Amino acid sequence: MMRPSLYKCKAFPIPKTRSQKMGSQQRSLAFISLAFLFINCSSAEFLIQQVTQGTGTENNSSYSLEANLGVTRVLRDERPSSKIVTIAGYSVIKGRGEPYESSVFEAAGYKWRLVLYVVGNANDGGAGYISLYARIEETESLPSGWEVNVDLKLFVHNPKLNKYLIVTDGAVKRYNAGKKEWGFGQLIALSTFENTNEGYIVQDTCSFGAEILIVKPALVQEKVTFISNPPDNVFTWKILHFSNLEDKFYYSADFLVGDRYWRLGFNPKGDGGGRPYALPIFLFAQGHGPNAVATNTWGAVNLRLKNQRSTNHRQIYSAAWYPIRSDYGVGVNNIILLADLNDASKGYLVNDAIIFEAEMVKVSVTNIVSV
Repeated sequence: MMRPSLYKCKAFPIPKTRSQKMGSQQRSLAFISLAFLFINCSSAEFLIQQVTQGTGTENNSSYSLEANLGVTRVLRDERPSSKIVTIAGYSVIKGRGEPYESSVFEAAGYKWRLVLYVVGNANDGGAGYISLYARIEETESLPSGWEVNVDLKLFVHNPKLNKYLIVTDGAVKRYNAGKKEWGFGQLIALSTFENTNEGYIVQDTCSFGAEILIVKPALVQEKVTFISNPPDNVFTWKILHFSNLEDKFYYSADFLVGDRYWRLGFNPKGDGGGRPYALPIFLFAQGHGPNAVATNTWGAVNLRLKNQRSTNHRQIYSAAWYPIRSDYGVGVNNIILLADLNDASKGYLVNDAIIFEAEMVKVSVTNIVSV
């Protein structure tokens, strides 16, 4: 139970957050270069193996290697999920200018090929680089004016590190009849790729891959609005036989304001820092109303102990985000001293009864609406 000097919230501990800072690009590259071991590449028979199944894309351990002009290069453990092409015999095609086109594979409901240039696509600034592209195929059956929006990631396997280098620029690739091929002319520099110390070619074998995810624009959005002085926003609770109440929390009936049910609660013997000298009062969030979107709810309230003989009410203002779960209370430990409450001349305890009032001055309402 959290008990600030004035307000008290019945809440569970809030999880701590942590942040991580990346080192500079230069330090990261220097560290990785020193960590690589020397492996000789041996010639092998030219063989191409194509793998169209992989694991999921959740990233367990990755770190940025390079980020410039919008292109990022990150290492991760998991294989690409859409396509892998392995070349066993890189030395056979090393230096060849014509591209290698993979077999057709299916990803995200469409047909694709990978197009690989081992000396780079000179028409795309790829001289001195490996170039790799994903091309959409069999588009004849698509409707006129078709467009496919793709989050495209291309991969280079580093077997020495047992990781995959991901190359992406974060931009959505818009495939259509006029643009069926997207990728990177400068996927990885040949000077890096062919350097045996780097570990991309092992025993004359290397692998490339792709991950193709369709980006479908959201059709709806969750909209949070704040309503001032909502309808039926005043709730009054009269407690009879106050002097006979026990040392425990008492709760009012639930009342609906906005999308949420609420209730008042107090312990006549005091609570927290005000015990046993003061009277507390709390507002509790309960369940959500019919057809409401169950989210956190903003509740701003004037909590009052009514003076039954004048307008000299005791009042405090409270505002907080109330979590989705029920029975989260925010309020005050000392809306009035018990000595003042029991003083008949003060007018708060009359005929052994007190009156609490909650005026909900602002609440949030959440709706799912069209974008």
